[in-house]
Amino acid sequence: MSAATLLTTPLNALHLELGARMVPFAGYSMPVQYPAGLMAEHRHTRTAAGLFDVSHMGQLRLVGADAAAAFESLMPVDVIDLPVGKQRYGLLLTEQGTIIDDLMFVNRGVDIFVIVNGACKVGDIAHIQERIGSRCEVIPMPERALLALQGPQAVTALARLLPGVNQLVFMTGAAFNWNGADLFITRSGYTGEDGFEISVPNEHADALARALLAQPEVAPIGLGARNSLRLEAGLCLYGNDIDTTTTPVEAALNWAMQKVRRTGGARAGGFPGADIILGQLDGSAPASRKRVGLIALERVPVREHVELQNADGQRIGEVSSGLLGPTIDRPIAMGYVNADCAAIGTRINAVVRGKIVPMEVCALPFVPTRYYRG
Repeated sequence: MSAATLLTTPLNALHLELGARMVPFAGYSMPVQYPAGLMAEHRHTRTAAGLFDVSHMGQLRLVGADAAAAFESLMPVDVIDLPVGKQRYGLLLTEQGTIIDDLMFVNRGVDIFVIVNGACKVGDIAHIQERIGSRCEVIPMPERALLALQGPQAVTALARLLPGVNQLVFMTGAAFNWNGADLFITRSGYTGEDGFEISVPNEHADALARALLAQPEVAPIGLGARNSLRLEAGLCLYGNDIDTTTTPVEAALNWAMQKVRRTGGARAGGFPGADIILGQLDGSAPASRKRVGLIALERVPVREHVELQNADGQRIGEVSSGLLGPTIDRPIAMGYVNADCAAIGTRINAVVRGKIVPMEVCALPFVPTRYYRG
């Protein structure tokens, strides 16, 4: 897509004013970093609060008495029993049990509010509309922007503008009003830190972002640090770590599939690829590979698509994401390896430009998460 055809978010003028370096991403012109640079932005988010423009993400509403049951038919997760005000992670699947996209959704009582990945949103909305549009209203929300405020001081900064927001706990959401703008805020994010995602009308997004940046704890953060933060937190990036070639079990996302949807559960199956997924979950047809965390034993960054080998030089997998972790200060990666090589402590080799780099399978996340659970 040429620069002339790239979309912009409601914060585009602010990004340019702040000196952001803009890059094409998911069809949008987005800030990859600001003048402080990726490392400073990463560390600021870990120690204070970082503001991210994530308005390229897709927002939609599912409305109707059958919305929860309809949405549940598309995913291996419990939608029907989700309490009002609670948020959950979900996975849209193909008939082969592979991942179309991962998403977040909230039961707001009057509707189910859904956030999907920016690069996938057109296809996701079409998929949802085609599959369940006859059972509930599927209403895209292009009139709204999305901001993420992340970091240990995020709650301090946001509570100055929105008293009461500190009452939210991880994976809950509620409506707020700011200067006449109706906001919907969840206590969640993509960095492993405490923080919030804020759905705001487009016409109020710039003013809200400026008000947040006026708080002493808050700095603007670009896509570069967003990627390094999420990798340290062991979180998947769609298109790198999960896609239509990976199942949730291969991706080590078993935790996202509740017992009620598994073999023996009250509403087991009934989602695309159920036979494959349930077989991998209950062990009757185990997955042949698994996503793992990896730490390089030499100070050599190991990037995506690098081949992974066993000690005998046989290919056992491939890196899906990798970089030098700014917080851990070591080269870290995630990748897929044969199931018999996935145990923590297993030594494997990455092949980086013909050089063997020894790595060790490690537990995820690389940096402990600090979500606020009350």
